[in-house]
Amino acid sequence: MKILLLGSGGREHAFAWKISQSELCETLFIAPGNAGTSQHGKNVAIGVNDFEAIEEFVLANSIELVVVGPEDPLVNGIYDYFMAKEELKNVPVIGPSKVGAQLEGSKAFAKQFMVRHGIPTAAYGEFTIENLEEGFDFIDEQTTPIVLKADGLAAGKGVLIINEHGEAKDSLREMIEESKFGKASAKVVIEEFLKGIEFSVFVLTDGENYKILPEAKDYKRIGEGDKGLNTGGMGCVSPVPFVDRLMMKKVEERVIIPTIEGLKKDNIVYKGFLYIGFMCVDGEPFVIEYNCRMGDPETEIVLPRIKNDLVELLVAVGNGTLKEEEIEIDERACATVIVASGGYPEDYDKGKEIFGLSSVNRLETIVFHAGTKQVGEKILTNGGRVLAVSSYGKDIHEAVAKSNAVIEKIDFEGKYYRKDIGYEFR
Repeated sequence: MKILLLGSGGREHAFAWKISQSELCETLFIAPGNAGTSQHGKNVAIGVNDFEAIEEFVLANSIELVVVGPEDPLVNGIYDYFMAKEELKNVPVIGPSKVGAQLEGSKAFAKQFMVRHGIPTAAYGEFTIENLEEGFDFIDEQTTPIVLKADGLAAGKGVLIINEHGEAKDSLREMIEESKFGKASAKVVIEEFLKGIEFSVFVLTDGENYKILPEAKDYKRIGEGDKGLNTGGMGCVSPVPFVDRLMMKKVEERVIIPTIEGLKKDNIVYKGFLYIGFMCVDGEPFVIEYNCRMGDPETEIVLPRIKNDLVELLVAVGNGTLKEEEIEIDERACATVIVASGGYPEDYDKGKEIFGLSSVNRLETIVFHAGTKQVGEKILTNGGRVLAVSSYGKDIHEAVAKSNAVIEKIDFEGKYYRKDIGYEFR
């Protein structure tokens, strides 16, 4: 098969690594890709939201499967774009319809969906400029801390957790009246704060049936001990020790099944990956968010733990035969540690040369490129999160130790990473 993968981050390098191993994969193209994805296929200079250029490329290169990595093209309707074109509609797109992608694209849409289908989540209210004063009253009724979420996509930065009512009101005003997060915060969801420990579950569905993939726990804060600013994710681990069979039974019965059935009841087309973010509160799972695609850096540990031929699974999604597949999971633990640019998640420099990549022994470690580019023979930094170093181990402690040891062999100016990923399980 000729396959087109859309995206340019660590998630897409992990997809490229896994897809290229399939006997079904004849040629893999990545648009636009990065320095790492070029090891597994051919990068093409097309933006993920340039649907017309994607259409032209698909037709010119006889692409038979399109795999969408990031959320933007899904929220913007790439699935619908293909289905509306006679010459494209028979090319499977792995990703939900534009309406399905609203599970991530609109916090209010997602909360309404959960309430409608009886899926456990935090109590909430939604507010715009029209009912801003009601939002202030709603804040007064909440116990602290108070959670404010920009309704739309805000590059992972649109969530505020605030410990004081007055500050929460000021932040609500900034979000709505002053467009703190641009158009994304024209509407704001205010949620009850759930105290617990987070984890993520990933589902692959063909719209009728689903398969549960390995779970993960990620670490969002920049500083060790989960301190400092929020990031896109500084590392993650799988399996998650407290997510046992009883917890997964609750997750499947209370959340996954009602979600898939809810999508069908609402006539929402959804063929692809569904990320479900949970808060475990006193042993009970509550949904804190949906994503309409795989997470990053979670993909960098979930895919290494899947033994299946990934392309076979994706083809099954496209033709509606996923029910016939069985997911095989590697029993080993896997951990990924992010190597970031100095200053991230605030201002940081790009274009720093990366040294030591060729010295890495990759027997049980995979170095996924997240924010890199190749210029001549040099690999340069090109983002805040630069590399995702994933390792297998007999347990989380060993897996993290292997990734940390590899990172010590890699260097670039301003290199930073958290040495404590998985600390509470080690």
